[in-house]
Amino acid sequence: MRNDTRLSRMLHVLIHMARHDQPATSDTIAQMLGTNPVVVRRTMALLKDKGYVRSEKGHRGGWTLAKPLADMTLLDIHQALGSSSLFAIGLSTDHPQCLVEQAVNAALTDAFDAAQALLLNRLGSITLEQLASDFERRYQGL
Repeated sequence: MRNDTRLSRMLHVLIHMARHDQPATSDTIAQMLGTNPVVVRRTMALLKDKGYVRSEKGHRGGWTLAKPLADMTLLDIHQALGSSSLFAIGLSTDHPQCLVEQAVNAALTDAFDAAQALLLNRLGSITLEQLASDFERRYQGL
């Protein structure tokens, strides 16, 4: 199963955008991510719908931040991208009448729910500004 890397990739893009004065074009972002500009536009549109980025058409157009990094959390971006499943582990539902399957699924569901709540809480406590500051510290250490 392939990992969903949209959150990581979009966080990367947003921090780069904050470091540059000019708008980032879909072509530039696509080249950076090794993907197609159409995929970039589709993904950035999700962020635009939630007010995290804006776009300008035409010459010298492109994508810019609509909010400061300090006003965006990892959870905000995760939710803007559609809140994909955080875990690839699933439940077996082949035998719903089986009491063993019911017990296993109940235990796993409780564990998944607790883990997801913890992870979402953590994502909500980290701003993109904190990531950018971590980058700056790492960059200064080179």
